[in-house]
Amino acid sequence: MNLCSVLLASWLGVATVSVTQDAWAETSTSPPSGKLKGNILRGRDIFNGKGVCYYCHGIDGYLYRTPRVEADTAKRITKLNPPPSDLRNPDVLHLKTNQERTRAIREGHPGTSMFPDTALTDQDLADTLFYLALIRKDPHPEQ
Repeated sequence: MNLCSVLLASWLGVATVSVTQDAWAETSTSPPSGKLKGNILRGRDIFNGKGVCYYCHGIDGYLYRTPRVEADTAKRITKLNPPPSDLRNPDVLHLKTNQERTRAIREGHPGTSMFPDTALTDQDLADTLFYLALIRKDPHPEQ
């Protein structure tokens, strides 16, 4: 883990974790081509940017820290049923493995308003999963 990752973890107020194993899981839509190592900082940028996860799950996974969006978009997000999961609270999360998380990201999450994201590369996904493990304080981010 590099200094930037440690500083980010400190800033976010979470424990640091290190992964040397796979940070992704195989899916039916995009099988990975090899072992990928997740990068927390890239994962955070993807979560709060390209992946648009923060629209519903909040900036850095804080549900109350919503991004600035058009009024009609914000209104739609507040009406999601069920509401987006608190990604910082592992006790309320239904997806327990990276395989399940990968499938939900790639194919959408049945029973929720989460739509499929096929624009993320395998590396983007590995980075995002590693960042998600950090924000939920997962001591086993490779699972």
